[in-house]
Amino acid sequence: MNPWLRLLRPGNGAISFVGTVVGGLTASGIDLGRLSTELPDLVLAGITTFAVASGGNVLNDYLDQEGDRTNHPDRPLPRGEVSPGAVQSYAASLLLLSAVPILLLGLFGQLPRPLLSLNGGLPWVVWALAVGLLLSYELRWKARGLVGNLTVAALTGAVFLFGATIVGNVALVLPLGAMAALATLSREVIKDMEDAEGDVDRRTLARTHGMGVAALVARLAVACAIALSPYPLVLWRPALPLPAAIIYLAFVAAADLVFLVSVSTLPKQLHREQSLSKLAMVLALVGFLGAALR
Repeated sequence: MNPWLRLLRPGNGAISFVGTVVGGLTASGIDLGRLSTELPDLVLAGITTFAVASGGNVLNDYLDQEGDRTNHPDRPLPRGEVSPGAVQSYAASLLLLSAVPILLLGLFGQLPRPLLSLNGGLPWVVWALAVGLLLSYELRWKARGLVGNLTVAALTGAVFLFGATIVGNVALVLPLGAMAALATLSREVIKDMEDAEGDVDRRTLARTHGMGVAALVARLAVACAIALSPYPLVLWRPALPLPAAIIYLAFVAAADLVFLVSVSTLPKQLHREQSLSKLAMVLALVGFLGAALR
């Protein structure tokens, strides 16, 4: 793959894109009569989250050059395939360009959304908070262990909320954002466990409190996400038909099972365990989309 494309980690960006679209569709419910107006706007919103996530990934590679020589020597910067200065400019450009789709939504979006109204302003608020959190994480909090993990978790939850701000009904998506945040917290802690040897300049849970404490936090986060997973059915019950509820339950139950497996053997097979947690998040996304069929 082209090194500039690899820097984006397009798989992560794609999940952010899909999460934004799913968050919007879940907030409004899939209605074929409205889909032709809602979907183009949600796609634009998804491009914003793809650009923010990609910009964060590129900035992460720029700032983690030394640690990646040990943890990820196959990445473009440690391999010398790209220059640090160009990568820095690349990250800044992506973060700046991420605002363009929101501007287009405010000016030309098909949904009634005056740029300075409450509904029109919410996407800007979520975007600004997300970019601010991302920069704070990369420049300060990443090296501080749990607070950095919590920041990444909040950013993941914000992906779903951002989609909901495009169509309204943000409250309906709050439990999905919370579950996504908890699942991400577990995965981030596991990733820090995997990278503990090379993270000499970071105070991660694995380095400061040991693998046992880090594994406990990862398991607790998964347990809280699983405990929360039935709640959306209660929240959406009046409008959720039986087929949509079955789809949600089937995929979210499968995701819960994979999450359990991902933390069951910690810290023995760390790469396998964090890969399993990513699979579980994809399964949960499908379940969230199923809940939009109402």
